[in-house]
Amino acid sequence: MATYLGLDLGTSSLKALLIGEDQSVIASVSVPLTVERPNFGWSEQNPQSWIVACEVALHELHAKEPKAFADIEGIGLSGQMHGATVLGEDGKVLRPCILWNDTRSHAEAKALDDAEARAVTGNIVFPGFTAPKLAWMRANEPRLFAMTSCVLLPKDYLRLWLTGEAVSEMSDAAGTSWLDTGKRAWSHTMLARTGLTEKHMPRLVEGTEVSGQLRPLLAETFGLKPNIVVAGGGGDNAASACGVGVAEPGTGFLSLGTSGVLFTATAGYDPVPATALHTFCHAIPGLWHQMGVTLSAAGCVDWLSKLLREEPAALTGELDDDLADPGRLMFLPYLSGERTPHNDAEIRGVLAGLEADTDREAITRAVLEGVAYSMRDCLDAAGEAPKPDRLIAVGAGSRSAYWLELMATVLETEIVLPAAGDFGAAFGAARLGLAAKTGADPKTIFTQPPIAESYQPVSAKVAAYREAHQRYKALYPAVKGVMAG
Repeated sequence: MATYLGLDLGTSSLKALLIGEDQSVIASVSVPLTVERPNFGWSEQNPQSWIVACEVALHELHAKEPKAFADIEGIGLSGQMHGATVLGEDGKVLRPCILWNDTRSHAEAKALDDAEARAVTGNIVFPGFTAPKLAWMRANEPRLFAMTSCVLLPKDYLRLWLTGEAVSEMSDAAGTSWLDTGKRAWSHTMLARTGLTEKHMPRLVEGTEVSGQLRPLLAETFGLKPNIVVAGGGGDNAASACGVGVAEPGTGFLSLGTSGVLFTATAGYDPVPATALHTFCHAIPGLWHQMGVTLSAAGCVDWLSKLLREEPAALTGELDDDLADPGRLMFLPYLSGERTPHNDAEIRGVLAGLEADTDREAITRAVLEGVAYSMRDCLDAAGEAPKPDRLIAVGAGSRSAYWLELMATVLETEIVLPAAGDFGAAFGAARLGLAAKTGADPKTIFTQPPIAESYQPVSAKVAAYREAHQRYKALYPAVKGVMAG
């Protein structure tokens, strides 16, 4: 029986997951990675550590499931986005990869972000994107910049090792500020603005297409078949969408991890960059997606947990089963700044309306409500675009039934929780590997998982939460004015 391998190159770990033809998960392993921070605001990784981690993961999977491992016929890739992996003429890495959460190029991003850039890419040029990093190199490391022959995103450097091919795909490339996102092609204009040409860029494919084949030496080393195909794959959020079946226009997912993501698949390209809403290509051909991001979601609960010295599950578990009315206490969840809709790296969090009898439960509710309002801001950032009928909940925050019912009420849409299982980026990557090998209709592959629970908006409380959201929105300009002063 054929099997398929998904490799998800994250920031803190590399995950390898093996599925069968029926998409059942056979085995998975995770290998930790470390981040170097040599200066304030810098975040780097040695690309060689990704190769070492992948080798370890493959050996561990082989040891766990030798027969299933030997039956691999397709490999899919997912990975952390935006990182700049810079290669010289000899194909060797010139410097550590500058990661997505590195902020050194904030001045270069500001200089690149103008009407022309937004018209081409459909997005604000954020400091975390790839193009500003190369602009920073051009100004601060001119010798290395002059030696640059190719720039690869992290997962695409892993692909280079796997296949010998310099290739990227649309969903990841859309986060570089070099892609004409509507045309799904490199932009000569944006490349020229950072002193580069298309010769510096990898070849582009769609996420479900074959990008190359596993090198014979690696196949022999790991006891694998010859001619194993490697799919284009996807950036981490697009691959996660493939994992949970967000593969048709109007479908979406809500991720409540350390940060929060509201991801909606769209049939057309309709960017609204002024709202700091990301508009990227999907990993599936013919689709795009819009993505609102709040930088602190479950991270806010973790902050409160440390402050009160209580586990997050205990804090949320103390709340009544029934959804309460909106609290008078307001929380702005901007612990690390905010992305959508403010694009404000300087703003910070606020608790407003503290009273003498404010207790732990009231603060917990305020934190959950604040994040929910922030996700409503992400939903509203899409303007008049059709809203999804329901959202699939993923991430650590989805373990709280209270929070999911609150989210459903604030977002005014059904929130569903998948049955237990692994439906993340590594699973989505494995599905992309299956699609590349078989050429099957994506609709038959990227199906949604079984649903364990459904959370509907509490109709009697929708109006009250709408009004509370308006009060929440009024806080930002007031706080911004104080901080600016």
